[in-house]
Amino acid sequence: MKILKENAGVLTNFEVLNFLRSKGASKDPTRVLADVAPSEYKVYDYLAGTAACNQTRENVEEFFEKCKKYDLAKAEVLNILHLRPTTPVEIDLIVEHCEMRLGDDVEELIEMVAEVLPAPPSKPENEETINEANEATENKRDTGEQMDVDQGKAADG
Repeated sequence: MKILKENAGVLTNFEVLNFLRSKGASKDPTRVLADVAPSEYKVYDYLAGTAACNQTRENVEEFFEKCKKYDLAKAEVLNILHLRPTTPVEIDLIVEHCEMRLGDDVEELIEMVAEVLPAPPSKPENEETINEANEATENKRDTGEQMDVDQGKAADG
């Protein structure tokens, strides 16, 4: 592959995921057959859990086309594409001066996002349980460390 023009523009998460797949990245547990760096696998693993994994080139192109009528900045369009907001609050966090610029079109934009972009993958039930268990363990660890520090201060005081 030859680079024709450096920094020609920003890439969507879909394009990065597609590129990594073309290099051979996959959910293969051994990960020894592909010519993919460990850091690239970390990016692949993250993107495989986002809405980008279900998108197609046609979805992305249609989304960009339909966003033109809202007069959004490129960065705002990319953030909406990547985050796939479902509430007005999420749109407000992405679009600068949202009320002034979009007004009542916020709901229309949310409907368009839901219509054009596929939903992100749902987490398997056991994965959610594992994440909750990990968070609980971290919270206990943080609380325990704080107690040790407090006890040490009490003994010193």
